[in-house]
Amino acid sequence: MKLGLFMMPLHTTKLSYNEMYRQDVEAALFADELRYDEFWIGEHTSTKVEPVTNSLQFLTGLASQTKHVKLGSGVVNLPQYHPARVAADAAMLDHLCDGRLILGIGPGGLASDFELFGTTDKNRQEMMDESAGMIRAIWEGEAPFNIQGTHWSVKASDTYQPDMTIGLMPKPLQQPFPAFCTSAMSPYSGTAKLAGARGWHLISANFNAPWIVRSQWESYVAGAQSAGLRPDPMTWRVARTILVTETDSEAEDYLATPGNAIWSYYNYLLTQLTRAGAIKIFSMTPTTEPQDVTLDKVMASMVIIGSARTVTDKLANFRDEVGPFGGLLCTFHEWDEKAMWQSSMRRLSDEVMPALRRHTPQRAVA
Repeated sequence: MKLGLFMMPLHTTKLSYNEMYRQDVEAALFADELRYDEFWIGEHTSTKVEPVTNSLQFLTGLASQTKHVKLGSGVVNLPQYHPARVAADAAMLDHLCDGRLILGIGPGGLASDFELFGTTDKNRQEMMDESAGMIRAIWEGEAPFNIQGTHWSVKASDTYQPDMTIGLMPKPLQQPFPAFCTSAMSPYSGTAKLAGARGWHLISANFNAPWIVRSQWESYVAGAQSAGLRPDPMTWRVARTILVTETDSEAEDYLATPGNAIWSYYNYLLTQLTRAGAIKIFSMTPTTEPQDVTLDKVMASMVIIGSARTVTDKLANFRDEVGPFGGLLCTFHEWDEKAMWQSSMRRLSDEVMPALRRHTPQRAVA
C-alpha cells in the first residue's frame, strides 16, 4: 500500500496568505523527506482558507525541490480551463519533475468558483469528461490539431508550420502519459462510475463515512465493467484524517482543545456543504437522517487518532470494512502544533504503515 499526503489545503482564518503558502510548501517538502510515495494538492480560486488557486502551478514550484515523491494535482478543476492549456502545462510539469506527475482532474466543488467562472448552470461533469478526452487526444495525437467538442475546440491547423515546429504541443515525459485520477465524495458517486468507465484512478474523500467510501468503489467497479475494463483496487486511494501520537490520551487531549485544526476543518466543511444542500455526504450510515448529522458524530465516524498501535488497528478495521484499496492518503490539517503534526507524519510512515502493509484485508481473503 502506498502512502501519500493529501492537501486541499484547508486552513483556518488565523494565517495570512504568505504564511499558508509557506506552510503548504514546508509540508510537501517534509513528505518528500520522509519518503512518502505521493503528495497531492487541491485548488480553489475564491476562498481564503483554501488559498492554492492553481495546483499545477504549485506543483511546478516543488518539481526541483523534491526528489522522490510523486506529485498529484488534487484536482485540476477542468471546466475552468481550456483543455489545451491543461495539456501543455501538465506535459511541461511532467518533464520538470522527471515523470512524477499524476494528473488529478475534477468538475470543481466550490459554488463561488462556479459563479466566478460562469459554470453554475453548466454540466460540469460533462465538461470534465470532454476536456479529459481532449487532453488525451493532444498527448496521443500529432499536429496539426483540429478537435471539436460541445464545450471547446482545439484547433491549430491553419497556422501550422512543421518546418518551424509551429503548431506542435509538448508531450509528457511519461509514456504514454501520466495517469488520470479523479476524486469522489458522494454516496454511489457518478464521478466514480465515470472514472471506472474511463480507466482513471479514484480518490475517496476523508470526510466520507466508511459506507460511502465502499459505495464509491462499487460505483467505480460498475463503471469499469460497463466499459469492459477490469477494475484494479491498487489504483484506488482513500483519504483519511489521521493523527498519530505517542499515547492515545495525547491525541484525545488535542482533539478536546477548543478550535483545534481538525475541529476547524470539519466545522468548515460541514457548514459549507450543509448550506449547499449536500449534507448527505456526511451521513454516518445509509439511514442517517439529516437532523442527526452533528459535528461530533461526523468526526467520530471519520477521524482516526491515537497511538501508533491504535491507529494501525483502526486503519486495518477500516480497510476490512471498505475493501482493499491500494493507497492511503493522510489528509493535511493546518500545523497549529507543528511538532505534533510532523511527529504524526513520521510515526505514520515509520510505525503504522509497515504494520498496515502486513495486514491482509478480510475482503481480499473473501
